[in-house]
Amino acid sequence: MERRDFLRSAAVGSVGASLVGQDLRQNQEPAWPDDGAGTVARLGILTPDFDPVPESELWTMAPRGVSIHTSRVPRARGAALVAAPHIDEAVDRLVELAPRAILLGYTSSSYALGAEPDERVRLRLEERTKGIPLIFAAPVAVAAFRQLAVRRISIVHPPWWTAEANDQGRAYWRAAGFEVLDCTRLTPERTFSEVAPREVFDFVLCRTPRAAEAVFIGGNGMRAIGVVCALESRLGRPVLTANQVLLWNALGRVGSANPGTEYGCLFSRRPP
Repeated sequence: MERRDFLRSAAVGSVGASLVGQDLRQNQEPAWPDDGAGTVARLGILTPDFDPVPESELWTMAPRGVSIHTSRVPRARGAALVAAPHIDEAVDRLVELAPRAILLGYTSSSYALGAEPDERVRLRLEERTKGIPLIFAAPVAVAAFRQLAVRRISIVHPPWWTAEANDQGRAYWRAAGFEVLDCTRLTPERTFSEVAPREVFDFVLCRTPRAAEAVFIGGNGMRAIGVVCALESRLGRPVLTANQVLLWNALGRVGSANPGTEYGCLFSRRPP
């Protein structure tokens, strides 16, 4: 082969190799940024129509690949929120989405009903879910404290709760076998509104009895996950919140990685 023909052939080969390499690079899947897709699991959340907190706390805590989807229930107090037909319709809307679990972002209905009637409500609603489990905050909080081998607890509820709801909460926890050293509402009392993290932190820090082995910040509408680690550090004991225990239980059910202990030592434990 003459020198000129050889160089021409080599040049063509080089161009061909370059084009093949370019095709391979184009066919490789790029590293897309997180787009919120529920590649691990979708979770549904039932929440009162006026309350922005449960879904936003769950969004914040959820690990990559777990997406949160909301169905809203008309405003009602206590057990009325989980009465037919509105809660049934909200469940049906989430079932169409096919989540791996449906969470109830409302604690006071469990308190108002008591453990056994509350479980009957959960089972009735699960008859509509086509096998999708329903998770209620109060019973999984009980399971979480038992997992942590805690018996003496302090409880803080939102400032818009009635005295009756607060008393129902105390009775619920005592009936579950816990020693309730303190059960109170954040003060001053007010209608539903966002509560600043500093306010929650200061109140819980001041109200927690020395003998309490753990704290439960009840009421899914009171934003609290941002202060959990700071409180655990200062108090030297576990701090649970209503939305935190919902996600903890749900992640255990779907086999997802937990979000780490940024939102409390509970996430270092697997649900029973």
